[in-house]
Amino acid sequence: MIGEVALARLVGEVRSALRRRPAHEARLAGTLRALAAHSAELKQELLVAVQTVARRGSFERPLYGAAVRALSEQREAGLVPVLAKVLGADDAGGLASLSAACFTRDPSLSEPLSRAAQSRHPVVAFAAEVARLSRGEARGGRIASLAPKIKEAHRIALCSELFLWLLSQPALPVEIAPAIAVLRDAERHLGRWLLLGEVATRAGDDSPLREATSRAKDGPESARAAWSLVAWSLDSRADAPTARPTLELMARLSDRPSAERDATFLFRLAAAQVPNARAALESLVKSTPPGDENAVRAALHLCRDYGQQGYASVLLQVGKSPRKDALRALAAAALFDCGQPKDALRLVSELDSSRHLPALGWSSLVRVSAAGQLLGSVVSEQNFRRVQQGGCA
Repeated sequence: MIGEVALARLVGEVRSALRRRPAHEARLAGTLRALAAHSAELKQELLVAVQTVARRGSFERPLYGAAVRALSEQREAGLVPVLAKVLGADDAGGLASLSAACFTRDPSLSEPLSRAAQSRHPVVAFAAEVARLSRGEARGGRIASLAPKIKEAHRIALCSELFLWLLSQPALPVEIAPAIAVLRDAERHLGRWLLLGEVATRAGDDSPLREATSRAKDGPESARAAWSLVAWSLDSRADAPTARPTLELMARLSDRPSAERDATFLFRLAAAQVPNARAALESLVKSTPPGDENAVRAALHLCRDYGQQGYASVLLQVGKSPRKDALRALAAAALFDCGQPKDALRLVSELDSSRHLPALGWSSLVRVSAAGQLLGSVVSEQNFRRVQQGGCA
């Protein structure tokens, strides 16, 4: 489904990366993460990559993180013996291996996970207990005692490498709630607080919503707008928020560092068609054609979610630009989501020879979606993080 040219390129990139670690490995890993579910050949190549990297003990590599999570999601039977051995290492194969173990149901992982849960490293023990909870092998008492021992750097790592991925998986048992509450109380970054709150809320804990609602009403006046947006995020029945979504406020509500000025939360508001988000989106599309990825995403939401069909022509202009293949492919994917499949497919056909991995990733996802094999939007938040930003969670 992803096309012979794309498949050959990705297989070649994986094999080359195993021989010598490339500078663009994060981008490669993210693209593989987004496309692995749509190619049996690619999954087999990733299994070989996991076996090779695990044998070398290079668990921190983005290629390993992307491959082990993708194979776990696809219930790849060949992953189980590799994962069982990896989990027996001193660091249990890192957070990538432990996150993959969360929804790998094979009983052969029970013993190595139990040993990992007794690790002298609190973050390893904590993540192993999360995996045991998700597999129905723990009750939650030990993980609550481990939570106060988690340092800030490890809490950040847990958010980006474990909990972010778990939001797209089945909900954890409610027994996780006390441990998550400890992490939330220690968290000063509002976006990561929200991420932890979402994990707990999905598990059936209503305390994050109660706390956010209370702070939105009675907290410091300067923080009430932010907390009102947090409360809205945690309550699927809530009315549209009235707070004005400034870009500074949006950056605070992202799970990424505030200094990155990440606009993820703005696009979350846009996907929900919140009226107040429209002006902020329009301010992003301030040049024609838009000059960066946030402007392309803003044009997508204005066209699809706010009925401003004129922005489809803006996306088409970006797609025809002779520079920045990655941006052209993103615009093509956005056009597909706006109900313009012919224009989108024509644009991606022009990018088959592109050397840029994000261009290959978006082009392949458009083709997969055109074949009816992709649920939801092409330019979803998850796909954007993987293809455009090189995320492997």
